[in-house]
Amino acid sequence: MALNLVLESDIIEGLQNDVSKRHQYEDSLYKRFSYFVEEGKRKYFLTHEDAFTAYSDTIIIVLENIVNKTFQGRSSLKTYIYQVFSNKCVDQVRKNTTNKNEVHKASDLSKALDAVSDATKTILQRLIDKADTDLLKQRLNALVGNCRQMLLLSADGYSDKDIAQIMGFKTSAVAKTSRLRCLEKLRQSYKSQNDETGV
Repeated sequence: MALNLVLESDIIEGLQNDVSKRHQYEDSLYKRFSYFVEEGKRKYFLTHEDAFTAYSDTIIIVLENIVNKTFQGRSSLKTYIYQVFSNKCVDQVRKNTTNKNEVHKASDLSKALDAVSDATKTILQRLIDKADTDLLKQRLNALVGNCRQMLLLSADGYSDKDIAQIMGFKTSAVAKTSRLRCLEKLRQSYKSQNDETGV
C-alpha cells in the first residue's frame, strides 16, 4: 500500500470494514500525517518527545473515532487530525507549564504564546491562570486559624491597620507580624508540595 496512493476515504473505509487489514490502514494513517510532529515542535515549541506524544495520542483518538464511526467526515481527515493534534499540543503546553518541572519553562511558554494566534493566546492564558488560581485556593483553604481570612483581606487591599481593626488585633504591627507568618505558612505549603513531587 503506497502512502501517497491511498485515499483518505480508503483509509476510513478500511479501518471501519476490513478487520483483516486494519493494522495496515492504521500504519498508513499514522505515517501519512507524521510530519505534524515537526509542526508541533515549531508552532508550540514542544520537545520532540512532547510533540511525538501529542501526535501519538491524536492518532489513538482518531482511530477510535473512525472505528466507532463517530468521525462523520464533516471535514477532511487531515483537517480533523490537525485540529485534534493542535488541541493535544495545547494540552501539552499547559501540562508543561502547570507541572513547572524546570525553572526555565516559563520562558518557553512566552515563546510558545508569541507563536499562536491572539484568540489561542487568550484561551491558553485563561487556562494557565485558572490552574494557578485553583492551586492558590487549595493552599489557602488548607491554612488553619485566621491565616486564610487575613491573607484574603490583604489581597483585597486592606492595610495592616485595617486588618488589625477587622480582626481584633491590638496594633497594626501585631497584624503585620501575623500576616507575614501566614504568608510564610503559605510558602511552606507550596514548598512541601514541590518537595513531594520532586520539582
